[in-house]
Amino acid sequence: MESRLISGATIHGIRLPPKPVARLSVGSKFPSLVRNGKVSFVENLALRYRLRPEVLIDASMQKRRTILLTYFAASSSPAEGSSDSVGEKVGFLEKYPALVTGFFFFMWYFLNVIFNIINKKIFNYFPYPYFVSVIHLLVGVVYCLLSWVVGLPKRAPVDSGILKLLVPVAICHAIGHVTSNVSFATVAVSFTHTIKALEPFFNAAASQFILGQQIPLTLWMSLAPVVIGVSMASLTELSFNWTGFNSAMIANISFTYRSIYSKKAMTNMDSTNLYAYITIIALFFCIPPAIILEGPALLKHGFTDAISKVGITKFVTDLLWVGLFYHLYNQLATNTLERVAPLTHAVGNVLKRVFVIGFSIIIFGNKISLQTGIGTCIAIAGVAIYSFIKAKIEEEKRQLKSA
Repeated sequence: MESRLISGATIHGIRLPPKPVARLSVGSKFPSLVRNGKVSFVENLALRYRLRPEVLIDASMQKRRTILLTYFAASSSPAEGSSDSVGEKVGFLEKYPALVTGFFFFMWYFLNVIFNIINKKIFNYFPYPYFVSVIHLLVGVVYCLLSWVVGLPKRAPVDSGILKLLVPVAICHAIGHVTSNVSFATVAVSFTHTIKALEPFFNAAASQFILGQQIPLTLWMSLAPVVIGVSMASLTELSFNWTGFNSAMIANISFTYRSIYSKKAMTNMDSTNLYAYITIIALFFCIPPAIILEGPALLKHGFTDAISKVGITKFVTDLLWVGLFYHLYNQLATNTLERVAPLTHAVGNVLKRVFVIGFSIIIFGNKISLQTGIGTCIAIAGVAIYSFIKAKIEEEKRQLKSA
């Protein structure tokens, strides 16, 4: 059998013989080059390297060949994250999760601060917290219904069993929301948030004495600065009154029971749909007290007084904006909790309270005594310590369960 070498061609400037010049002898261990006559330099070189033609190609040619091979290999096998690989495509949100989480925290803080500012400004010319609470929830319900209509998110089905679990949660949410607004309407925003810093204390007490869960001594000790700080701030608070103080305390208790019932009402529903259903149910429980306690005064002079002070356009738009900000900041707080560890969320919640207190003092020019300022700082520091210890304990429990 006979095979021919390439003839009459040029490999990067080297001219090969113009005629078939060689035969590969079959059966030999290494093919030998046979030619009648004189052996050329090229043929001699080929014989020496066992007919491996790549040695005739210089470094630049070999580099081009490597680039081509790499290119075709990449073309036949899409790289990770390339647009040619549908299943492997990585979007911006997946590529930079830290930026997305940071955006969630920023919007949570921003919306919460804006809500507190607009809410307090409304109470300055329209002191009807029960009615304003209804507006907060009503705007949220409209927002949820419109979101379901467009399918963002898709409405989760609900049955009578789920509703029975959610009703106690919604009742506690309604009570806590209304009493918080009563406190906001009667005392400074900074003072209300200082009192609400006691919420971890009520959570620990409910877990210990109602749910029967053993609370570590370190957690109880971390709550001591919270109690001391709130007491110091309350004694010298210039806007102090018992209505505002008691309302904030009732809000703490209500939100504590909301947490307890929420644990009993755990469902597979996503947080957005869950909060939407709680908002709808809570609205129905907020309407009766608003009509009974504030209805006559609103019809007699409440609406007309507010309109005469700021005009109907500003009055209506303020109510719409404050309701929208209230719903969005609560929804973002829930969504943020899903994206981060409990410790990160706890620290974020403490910083959020610091932001709200600081901005409210700046915006409204609230005068606070030195003792009130020191007490507020001590209370916030205590909440931070408590949140850190509790998150660590929860993390250890999860690790033990996974092990």
